[in-house]
Amino acid sequence: MKKKKLALHWKIILGIVLGILLGIALIQFDWGKQLVVDWIKPFGTIFVNMLKLIAIPLIIVSLVKGVADLKDISQLSKMGLRTFMLYIVTTVLAISTGLVLVNIIKPGTFISEDTRVEMLGSFGGDVENRLSDAQQTVTQSGPLQPLVDVVPENIFGAASSNANMLQVIFFAILVGVGLVMLPEEKSAPIIKLFDSGNELMLKIVDIIMMIAPYGVFALMTSLIAESPSADIFVALGAYGMTVLLGLIVMTYGMYGLLLKFFGGINPFDFQKKMAPAQLVAFSTSSSAATLPVTMERVEEHIGVDKEVSSFVLPIGATMNMDGTSVYQGIAAVFIAQVFGQDLTLTQQLTILLTATLASIGTAAVPGAGLLMLVIVLESIGVNPAGIALILAVDRPLDMCRTVTNVTGDATVAVIINKLTGRRLKPTATDD
Repeated sequence: MKKKKLALHWKIILGIVLGILLGIALIQFDWGKQLVVDWIKPFGTIFVNMLKLIAIPLIIVSLVKGVADLKDISQLSKMGLRTFMLYIVTTVLAISTGLVLVNIIKPGTFISEDTRVEMLGSFGGDVENRLSDAQQTVTQSGPLQPLVDVVPENIFGAASSNANMLQVIFFAILVGVGLVMLPEEKSAPIIKLFDSGNELMLKIVDIIMMIAPYGVFALMTSLIAESPSADIFVALGAYGMTVLLGLIVMTYGMYGLLLKFFGGINPFDFQKKMAPAQLVAFSTSSSAATLPVTMERVEEHIGVDKEVSSFVLPIGATMNMDGTSVYQGIAAVFIAQVFGQDLTLTQQLTILLTATLASIGTAAVPGAGLLMLVIVLESIGVNPAGIALILAVDRPLDMCRTVTNVTGDATVAVIINKLTGRRLKPTATDD
């Protein structure tokens, strides 16, 4: 009798748990942190680099193929408009969820004056440097700069960095549209080449996922070893739990309802099939790095048409940040609460509007989450230096936010698949 293999998501969970346990064990020794940094962390970095390595090639071949297969420019405009509107809807839902929870729980009232002073002192220098960079970016940018940033002046330069993902997407869509407009006899060989390239990239994803459990093991061990003191984590527990609750409501509640009523799929089945991508998102904290895995799960295991997934998912990985949006709403009100500022309904509606617009406008800017929060805080008159209060727990919460971001992208892909009259394809059973 053939022995049943352990499913991939269980292997990754095992890697996460063992990484946490080893990290806790090693930091008990003076030499433990240095051992992790020198001999374990590099393997996690290699895993993340391998995922980032194929992100841009995968986007180019899959998006060009997806657009070219539409055969009709009007189909592209319809899909593009529906995708954009759905991403706006989920962003508004995410910010609203965060605002409701932070006003009910009021985590800012749990932190004492002494702890507030300690955290501002500990992380003040760090946040000043980050704020300086972020505000310089805002100052140097005109109102239409985000639109200018989308169009690259050199595709090879744009493709040299994952931070330029939106520029690569623009170029890929342009090539796809060009192929649609060419006579079929001239476009067919090129489309076939991109089709083969897409299959090749997905096969490379399969190869990389073979080492995923070891990669996340190294990432979690280094995260524990390099974390700040436990005292600050305890002080920020109420804030962290509020963000986590918001992310859970969004990931398993809001998306579940959308999938049930608009996607025509069982939400529990969806979550099970997305688990490996969610776990990679958790360990890497990067939607872009997770994109190859997300595309593989959505196409090969959920059954979304490649024309849809290759268009919706790359755009979502760049523009759709629902997890970050939940965090924006909670963080802004939390910082105001700690400073003793009671925000009016108008100010909270300003958070909703500003965070929604910022999530679109800062999509092409590296460190978008911090920049978004700076814009939101300044819009309601709260000192952005208060970001120092949440930096201690930002890394672990960022991991959780990325899970929501990736799940949101996949949810929209399933809904767009149905809205465009497509059915989910039969898929192979999971590992």
